[in-house]
Formats: sequence, structure tokens, C-alpha cells
Amino acid sequence: MLRRYFPKSLYARVALIIILPIFLMQSVITYVFFDRHWELVTANLSASAAGQIALVARLYEEQTDVEARNHIKQLALDDLDMSVRFDDREALPQREKLSPFNLFDRTLTRRLDDALGERAYWFSTRNWPAYVEIRVRLDEGQLVFLIYRDRVFATSGPIFLFWLVGTSILLGSIAIVFLRNQVRSILRLASAAEAFGRGRDAPDYRPSGATEVRKAGYAFIAMRERLKRQLEQRTAMLAGVSHDLRTPLTRIKLALAMQPDTSEIEELRNDVLEMERMVEAYLDFAREDAADEEPTPFKLAALVGEIARDAERTGRRVETGIPRHLEIIARRGALKRAIANLVNNGLRHGGHVWVTGRGLERHVEIHVDDDGPGLDPSVYEEVFKPFTRLEEGRELSKSGMGLGLTVVRDVARSHGGDVTLGASPHGGLRATVKLPV
Repeated sequence: MLRRYFPKSLYARVALIIILPIFLMQSVITYVFFDRHWELVTANLSASAAGQIALVARLYEEQTDVEARNHIKQLALDDLDMSVRFDDREALPQREKLSPFNLFDRTLTRRLDDALGERAYWFSTRNWPAYVEIRVRLDEGQLVFLIYRDRVFATSGPIFLFWLVGTSILLGSIAIVFLRNQVRSILRLASAAEAFGRGRDAPDYRPSGATEVRKAGYAFIAMRERLKRQLEQRTAMLAGVSHDLRTPLTRIKLALAMQPDTSEIEELRNDVLEMERMVEAYLDFAREDAADEEPTPFKLAALVGEIARDAERTGRRVETGIPRHLEIIARRGALKRAIANLVNNGLRHGGHVWVTGRGLERHVEIHVDDDGPGLDPSVYEEVFKPFTRLEEGRELSKSGMGLGLTVVRDVARSHGGDVTLGASPHGGLRATVKLPV
């Protein structure tokens, strides 16, 4: 349930792992500081100041002599750092409404209530920046007290919070910067792996970052080299075998040419011609596999237009519907051959071919539709196997050798995409090539 709210990227998750404990630690420290230390110190200071005010007010009220009262005020100033004056006004100012979030006002109110009892009082923590003004009601007037703020409250709390939050932000920022550098190494490895999956070699990749990330980077490089060697060996073997078969086929053709024309000899000649076509198909497939073409950006509409014009030269018509702005990065020659294979296959088995495409968020879709007989869904995957030749009315192959769709799928997958078959809205077969953006 909570998994949907968690960040998806590694950077965000690791940042959360770092920031969340810091936030929790700061919250606990702040709670302990305010609840156990700051509030306790403020309560003790307020109780001490309230007791001194109650004592001075009682002594002042007990004396009637002016000199004695002046002496009490001087003692309060000298010994208690408390400025005291008498105001003959009987009415106290209207008390301000206390904020429920003001710890100072709430604490001082409780302590003055305890110290002064039934005696009326008034105070303000806002009139003076460095003092707290407190007025105590007497029988003939009121005493006005001015006390230093730090003698009533623990004023170091905001400074503590400032340093606490400031250092947390500073250290968190430094941690995020180092974290970004570490995550960048993982992202570079992911980008190199993604590029290799799309047919790009990514030769500029160099492992960096932590030891574990470097190990993964070197493992990726070793895997990439093994795959490249395997592909080269397979291509070289296929090309070598196909090339070597030409010599005995040539000798067989010469021998058959010297034989009299009989039905058996004619069948052998047809078999030799079919074998030659198969060898040529093998060589074409090997040359395509060995092609070292770099991916480049180009307009897909221009590529499909070239294929449509090539088909028009043979008297066939291909309708296209590719957005002009749609641009992809791919090996242009290989992709042109793959789409041309699909178009030629559609023209071979249908009277009309439509090539459309669209760009989505993460990939590009290219649809090749025809109005031919189509295929049974049970053989959709079978026709992608090399040298597969169907006995039905429709045969998806290149030159009858069963390599057409194999080439198309190899090209699509070498770019990090794929090709699928389905029913066409025009009644025939639809081939959909998906390529990553």
C-alpha cells in the first residue's frame, strides 16, 4: 500500500534514506530540548522573577514612608537588576490575548499566578526589545517592573534552533552532493548498457565511483566484449561455410551441364539453383549481421518515402502515413532493409500496402499493413525462425529462403526493440516494429 508513495529512482531513495533519519533525529532532539531543558530553565527563571516581584510588591506595600519605599526600589535595582517605579493609576492596561504557541507568555502567566495569588497583574513581552514589563496592582496604584528578558526566559532557544537547522541543512547538502556523484556512476553504467542494447557500442564508458559500481562496470565491459566476439565468430562461420559451398556447387553445375537433358537431370539442376539461392541468402544475412553501421538521427518519413518510391518503380503502390517531424536514432541502412522486407512481403502476398507510424513517450511504432490472405495466429512466432518456409498460401520470407522476418527481428532487437505480427484492419497481416526513442 505504501509502496506507491515511495520514490522510484535510486537517487531519490538514497536521499530519503539520508534525509529521513536526520529529520527524525532533529525532531527528537528538538522535543527533548524544549520539553526537558528549555521549558524547565524558562520555568525556573520565570518562577524566580515572579517570586522577586511578589516580594518587592509586598515590602513596598507594607511601607508607608517615602524614603523607605525609595530604598526598596534602589535595592531592587542594585541587587536584583530590576527597575521599579510607582504609577498612581489604578486601572491596569487591558491584557493582551495570549497566543497558544507562545511558550514565554504561558510560562510567565503560570508563575505569576502562583507567586501573586489574588493580586491583579499585567505584563507585556513585546513593548521592550530587551525587557519584560510587569505591572502589579496595589491599593493606591500599581508598581511597574522592568526586568531583563534573559532573567525571565531562556533566550538561547532560537539560537540553538538556528544552529541545529543550519548545520542540518549544510551537512545534508554536502551528503546529497556526494550522493549525486555516486549515483552518477550508476546512471552512466545504466546508460552504457542501454546504448549497447540499442546497437551502440558506447566506447567512451569508463567505470567510476565506488568499488562495487566499478566491479559492475568492468563486468559489463567484459560481457560486452564476449557478446561481440560471439557475434563475430557466428557471422564469420556462417559466411565461411556459405562461401565454401560455392565451389562444389559450381563443379556440380558444370557436371550437370555436360549431361543429356532428362527429367532427372532437370530436377537436379533445379535443386542446385535452389541451393545457390540459399547460399546467397546466407551470405546476405551474414553481411547484414557483420555490418558496422553507426546509429544516426534521421527523419523516418524520408526513409519510408524512399521505400515507397522503390516499390512504385515496379508498378506497385505503397501508401505512407508517417509524421514529418518524427525523428529516430538508428542504423539507417539496416532499418531500411527491415522495413523494405516487410513492404515487399506485403506486396508479394497482397495488392496494397500501407506504412504508418507514430511516436509514443518511450518508443516509436511502425505499422506495415497489407490486404493479403494473412496468417493464422498460431504461426506468428514460427515465421520468425530462420529458414522457416510455410506450406500455406502465404510465405513470409526473403527470396523464398525464410530469412526475411528473421532479418527484420534481428534489426529491431539490435536497436533495443522488437517486431510483432497481428491482424490488419485492411484484412491482411500487420507487422509492427517497435523501436525505442
